[in-house]
Amino acid sequence: MEKDWNFDEIIDRSGTAAMKWEPSILRLKFGPGRENLMPLWVADMDFYCPTVVKEAMAERLDHQIYGYTLQDPEYNNAVIQWYGRRHNWEIKEPWLMSTPGIVPAVNFLVQRFTCPGDGVLIQTPVYYPFAEAIRNNGRTVVDSPLIIADGQYEMDFEDLAKKAADPGVKLAILCSPHNPVGRVWTREELIRFGDICMDNNVLVFADEIHCDLVMPGFSHTSFQSISERFAQGSIAANAASKTFNLAGLSQSSLVIPDPIKRGEMSLYFQTLGMNPRGSGSLFGAIASRAAYMSAEPWLTDLIDYLHENYLYLKQRVELEIPGAKVFDLQATYLPWIDFRSLKLAPEEVVRRVEEGAGLALDHGDWFGENGRGFERINIACPRALLKKAVDGLVRAFDS
Repeated sequence: MEKDWNFDEIIDRSGTAAMKWEPSILRLKFGPGRENLMPLWVADMDFYCPTVVKEAMAERLDHQIYGYTLQDPEYNNAVIQWYGRRHNWEIKEPWLMSTPGIVPAVNFLVQRFTCPGDGVLIQTPVYYPFAEAIRNNGRTVVDSPLIIADGQYEMDFEDLAKKAADPGVKLAILCSPHNPVGRVWTREELIRFGDICMDNNVLVFADEIHCDLVMPGFSHTSFQSISERFAQGSIAANAASKTFNLAGLSQSSLVIPDPIKRGEMSLYFQTLGMNPRGSGSLFGAIASRAAYMSAEPWLTDLIDYLHENYLYLKQRVELEIPGAKVFDLQATYLPWIDFRSLKLAPEEVVRRVEEGAGLALDHGDWFGENGRGFERINIACPRALLKKAVDGLVRAFDS
């Protein structure tokens, strides 16, 4: 097919209320005087979404009636086909419940399946809205930190087993693939994780939003696909939002094979004034369906481009900033850079990134105390912008 995408194209996102680029948000998040930092922080892409998505939404837009609308049944069918084809995961249609994004879904699950004071297990450094959802809902963060072994992050299974054995721990959040450390957990790792949780009657929430963004040479294993035991003892979440740059359309899905948990979630949705099968968005479902059905060639080229961006970043940073390490990126478009060997205070690393390099990155301590001295950078941008960012980092750490 003829390609109608160009990932090298620089797109002006000003005036679109893009959270990533909005000066007022940069000022709020990074402080006064930081409004003009180059934003490589929020996890969306500076690429146009696939044209087939735009065309599908335009066709529905032309109808000019946007009243109360039932969930598009073809959306669920597209999800089922996509995950069956791409991930060998046989999802049944009744298992699917739509949500307006995975961050709201995390909060829903914390509220429904735990009580105030209960423990919710996470593995830091990890996506910080997890801890926020736990604390904001009056639950207790139980951290089983990841460890670095042989140059990569691994789960600390001994610590995990100890923490999960606490009867106060009711829920464990599995980030798979992991954000920000970029790991694709192996089947064996997932089995050990799952067995620990199941043996201790800990419900698993598997956030698999990055599962389509796996780099060459790696393969994602969906947690629920491993065994019936894991499927019945977990709730998974997926979305087209990261894969196809559709986050603003507020559409994701929960996968709940256990009918009891599904029934509890249905009743909970009703208490929130939502459809008992969940609620996404009219155009989010249309866009996601179109992407799943027709945008696979776009995704193939995207992954190649992201991988080249990662190799460019890693080569230059490790060569031109001696001591800095870019962890191997197995999935996501969010490399994790370790500046600790430079013997700088974490606050100085942040200062150099912002003031010296002129960049707005996700600072490591946002993901947990064990992220201090690290930075997460979003490389889902045209290579010319990435080059400018790396030039800035090299200057900032030249001394």
